[in-house]
Amino acid sequence: MKLVADIHLHSHFSRATSKNLTLEHLWKWAQLKGVQVVATGDIAHPGWLAEIQAKLAPAEDGLFQLKPECAATVAAEVPPSCEGPVRFLIGGEISNIYKKYDRTRKVHNVVFAPTVEATAILQAELEKIGNIRADGRPILGLDSRDLLEIVLEVDDRCHLIPAHIWTPWFSILGSKSGFDSLEECFTDLTPHIFAVETGLSSDPPMNWRVSWLDDYTLVSNSDAHSPPKLAREATLFDTELSYDALFNALKSGDPTEFLGTIEFFPEEGKYHLDGHRKCGVCWEPVTTVANRGLCSQCGKPVTVGVYHRVEELADRVPGTRPSSAAPFTSLIPLPEALGEILDVGPNSKRVQTEYLRLLGRLGPELAILSDIPLEDISAAGGPVLAEGIRRMREGEVVAQSGFDGEYGVIRMFDGEADRLSSFQLGMFAGDPAAAKEESGATTAGRELPRERDESLPSKVAAPPEENALAEEEIRYSLPFDLASNEHASSDPQSHQGAGGQTESDWFTQLNLEQQAAAAHTSTPLAIVAGPGTGKTRTLTVRIARLIEGKGAAPSSILAVTFTNRAAEEMRERLTELLGTERSSLITVGTFHQLGASLLREFGNAIGISQDFTILADPDRQTLLRRACPELGARELRAALEEISARKNGLTRATKEGKTEESDSETWTRYQAALEEANALDFDDLILRAAQMLETDAAVLSAVQARFGWISVDEYQDVNTAQHRLLTLLVAGGANLCVIGDPDQAIYGFRGADRRYFLSFEDDFPGGKRLHLERNYRSAQTILDAAMQVISRNPDHQATALIADFAEQVKLDVYRAPTDKAEAEYVVHQVEQMVGGISYFSLDSGRVDDDGLPEDFTFSDFTVLYRLNAQARLMEEAFDRSGIPYATIGGSALAEQRPVQEIVALLWLTLAPDSPVHWQRILTEGKRALTDDEAADLTEKQIKESEGRSTPKAWPRAIAAETRTGTLRQPQRERLAQTVELVEKLASDASAPLSSQLQFAAAGWAGLRGIEFSDTEEERINRLQRRAAPFRNRLQDFLTTISLQSEADLYDSRADRVTLMSLHAAKGLEFPVVFIAGCEEGLLPYTPANRAVDLDEERRLFYVGMTRAQRRLILTHAGRRFLFGQSMENRLSGFVTDIETALQEVRQAEPRRSRKRAEDQQMRLF
Repeated sequence: MKLVADIHLHSHFSRATSKNLTLEHLWKWAQLKGVQVVATGDIAHPGWLAEIQAKLAPAEDGLFQLKPECAATVAAEVPPSCEGPVRFLIGGEISNIYKKYDRTRKVHNVVFAPTVEATAILQAELEKIGNIRADGRPILGLDSRDLLEIVLEVDDRCHLIPAHIWTPWFSILGSKSGFDSLEECFTDLTPHIFAVETGLSSDPPMNWRVSWLDDYTLVSNSDAHSPPKLAREATLFDTELSYDALFNALKSGDPTEFLGTIEFFPEEGKYHLDGHRKCGVCWEPVTTVANRGLCSQCGKPVTVGVYHRVEELADRVPGTRPSSAAPFTSLIPLPEALGEILDVGPNSKRVQTEYLRLLGRLGPELAILSDIPLEDISAAGGPVLAEGIRRMREGEVVAQSGFDGEYGVIRMFDGEADRLSSFQLGMFAGDPAAAKEESGATTAGRELPRERDESLPSKVAAPPEENALAEEEIRYSLPFDLASNEHASSDPQSHQGAGGQTESDWFTQLNLEQQAAAAHTSTPLAIVAGPGTGKTRTLTVRIARLIEGKGAAPSSILAVTFTNRAAEEMRERLTELLGTERSSLITVGTFHQLGASLLREFGNAIGISQDFTILADPDRQTLLRRACPELGARELRAALEEISARKNGLTRATKEGKTEESDSETWTRYQAALEEANALDFDDLILRAAQMLETDAAVLSAVQARFGWISVDEYQDVNTAQHRLLTLLVAGGANLCVIGDPDQAIYGFRGADRRYFLSFEDDFPGGKRLHLERNYRSAQTILDAAMQVISRNPDHQATALIADFAEQVKLDVYRAPTDKAEAEYVVHQVEQMVGGISYFSLDSGRVDDDGLPEDFTFSDFTVLYRLNAQARLMEEAFDRSGIPYATIGGSALAEQRPVQEIVALLWLTLAPDSPVHWQRILTEGKRALTDDEAADLTEKQIKESEGRSTPKAWPRAIAAETRTGTLRQPQRERLAQTVELVEKLASDASAPLSSQLQFAAAGWAGLRGIEFSDTEEERINRLQRRAAPFRNRLQDFLTTISLQSEADLYDSRADRVTLMSLHAAKGLEFPVVFIAGCEEGLLPYTPANRAVDLDEERRLFYVGMTRAQRRLILTHAGRRFLFGQSMENRLSGFVTDIETALQEVRQAEPRRSRKRAEDQQMRLF
């Protein structure tokens, strides 16, 4: 069965598309055009899938048909001459914007699924990655290769075809953001690509010039954004009517099944030639090269078109036709042909009336354009139309090429005289065939491309003489230094590190300041490392030199950080320098991980068992609520804050293990509850480790003997307890090196005390202090501005920071009228700097397509703010735009549902009598126990164990309750199911950690009786990713996940804009940084009735500024609504501390209200 298929178009859920892109209108227009198989439009939007399920019914295998009741609403609009079967195939476009091989890539791919069920699974997978609800064609920060992997894993009948492969933006081979080959893009999964879509601006002969494309079937589709654009390009088949038959024909390229394509004339495509639309400049490739790629009118880079890009990759001469080439036909849409003849626009009422009349007389549009005899066309539409169609079929057209987003024009007649002449020929000859003979035309059609006629009308601007190159210098490729069009190597291996470096190599790659720090080992050392000065690199090279140059045993080295993320980065750097075998022997971790490790190994000395659990914050609340039920919610939070402050501010530890503040009854009851639960809280890990070392000389001696070389990162953030623990470790003679920056001390509210850094030489006699001042991160303007801010603090430590590269930029300071307008401005700026997220961005003028010297992708941007409450408006603005983003902040992963319940289940496999974790599980979900019922069960557990903790006491107490207790039957059943789940988990303790997590998650879903939401699924996926490095080390994993901080939530692999607080941004860097809410009262944050450390607030702003590499944008709003109040705050004094010469001040254009304008008019009279 011969079929016309158009399987790449859109739905009304896609941006910048017609509201008539509904299934009913697609069914109608498919018949008007003569198309038998049409894609559903989009594939990723849940709302569209709901419409598909409501309006389509299964037809042949993998295909669908419109339900009769839906078809009836538009059936009367289809003439009987056009009526025919229409089948739908589920398929749609996905936009991938990401960074690969150090370049931003923007690639559109069309994805297909055989069933509604597979489509739903695909949507669920994609929603874990990005926002699929803001746009029918979602924008994902996802590598195309990874998208293909997801598609293949969903269903082996799912397929992916790269879309319009040559378009400058948003295509796999495009000049602006594409690759040089499919292998470079899809790497190991390239064999799963069997077809590519050529796009409107190229035709098969252009693609035949690239020999490696012979391996792929060339397909064409309309990419329609409105129903009348359907089938402007299409693909022809002769197969049975089924999903698999169509794709098998594309895979094989069998010429008896795949019959070729229907094409646009490529010159009509809006990116065919090079040019600059704003200046009306349209060039052939040779002219572009002669002008060094710069517009002759404005000097900005021109957009390199499809024809030029083909020339760059071509390895065949024009006119080459491979043996496997399929036929094709180039057509002009019938409304355009009628518009030319009638001398009106193709969308005019006159054209539309004539169009429908002809379809009623002759049949579908494609048949009129390609098959119906000219005599019949002449009889129905007149001789001029017949002559025009004859010329189109023969390729005798006049082309004005499209460029830089402006469609070209294809004409059948060369002006008014030619059209009138054709009319006269038709009148007198009465035979359209005779008109060809009479006109002397000899063109044999367009099987091969005709020679380009330089005399064709176009907007070609001659190059000015001063920019002209010598003839021998002209090549059909752009100069290497054109940043906007420069292409990365097609060899992925060229992007890998060199490896195999020696100690001498590491050391000589450091600057002189870093070398001095890395070489100093004779005394205690404090390195003052300003932002971006290579702190981690200096510290890791110093550690590597201890092993290579000093002969230090790797196991004798301890490196302490403040976040898991920093520890992971340090481990990776040390592995690069030393290899896995030696680096794995170095102890690297946070202070809390170190404390946990020491307590598990030596804790018996002070009565702590090795299998203690670590309580996250919600579990601390549960424990204290049980211990002190009289406390209200506010009192409970205040009590926990006080307990934490006491533990972190340890001032005296006695041999009895008590603190001078421990007389408080709340403290006593809380500590007793911890001991009864065999649990420690976050702060205990430091406090109890320090107490242990002070109370047991043997343990202290053993630990001091173990670590002869100690390095501490971010030393400005240590608190009293951490400093005490460190002093104990060093007291045995270990060599100490600390590194950090007192001007980046921002955790005073948590008990951190930068004075320990300032008094380093007093605390460790003989110590030396060195400074790192060369900055490898930020532009000098950003550094100068940051120094002007921090220098206002009376005890600042920073000396002048010197940028390692010269780039003159100004800080943008933008005033928005409201906080909502501020959020919209941030989103617009991201869209602008990425270079547009869609064709609409470019065509609407929302984004200036002149390009930027940088090559930004979504992960290059962060939006920072003082309070997490500011995130909501930013999230809403990014949701509306469809730009992928991730919000970092708030609670740690282990404190979020359902992760905390899954973690609780896993803790119970190690500590089956942990009352806190039992209560977490039993009081949540379906048929849950009340808090009072759980408390009663606790009493029974204590009785079961006769006042002391014994293994399995809780399961026995629960078993007794299910037999003889007073609980209702549903709760008893729930207890039994919970015990069964925990015992199954415990019995399979040797299974891989990933399997245990999966089983625990599934078990918890069953217990609570509700499926996980998309957000919860994403949290579980993050938990799985965090677990991957631990393999089967469950206890180590639970310890690590319980010690995560806000800063650990950032995932650099996610290609998304990052929204986070200024505190969470510590230690990170981004090419572009927005700091929102730069207003008095917010930054610095000065809440009522609370003492404020303005110096620390200034340091916090300094930290935010120095996260920026290339661009820093400071925004503030004239009016802000926060915490239920409307505020009008003036610009932050921190910003006014920056000299105006470094600022580029911008503000929103004021809107003139209609009422005010009317009042002014009245006053005139």
